[in-house]
Amino acid sequence: MVGDGEQADELSTQGGWSRRAGARHALLALGWLCVGLGLVGIVIPGLPTTIFLIIALWAFSRSSERFHRWLYEHPKLGPPLQVWQAHRVIPLRAKVLAVGVMSLSLIVLALAGATTLATLLTAAVIVPVACYIVTRPSEVPEA
Repeated sequence: MVGDGEQADELSTQGGWSRRAGARHALLALGWLCVGLGLVGIVIPGLPTTIFLIIALWAFSRSSERFHRWLYEHPKLGPPLQVWQAHRVIPLRAKVLAVGVMSLSLIVLALAGATTLATLLTAAVIVPVACYIVTRPSEVPEA
């Protein structure tokens, strides 16, 4: 049987997984947090689902082959992830929701009396992310 340290080293050679157990555990925790948020996003309008699942897939790809495979091949959660991985497509509905919620969050922050610095720092994060989202294709290219 392989010890924990040896197992982590063994994993590090497969798919770029983390060599350090602490990093592996942090990535697992991040992955499960994002899966949870993605599941909540299925039932709460305005909360994105796919982006959290993409982050979870990335975290699992560096920490657990088993969980990565489970999420990627999941009958309900897997198909949007497979489309993302193959074509880097973000559906138009997801783009509108994501950018809309980010914009609304920034407006609420500014109107709620947040400091100018907090509002600017938040905008400095939101604007590039929104630009990235908007510039991704919305449909799978035809073969």
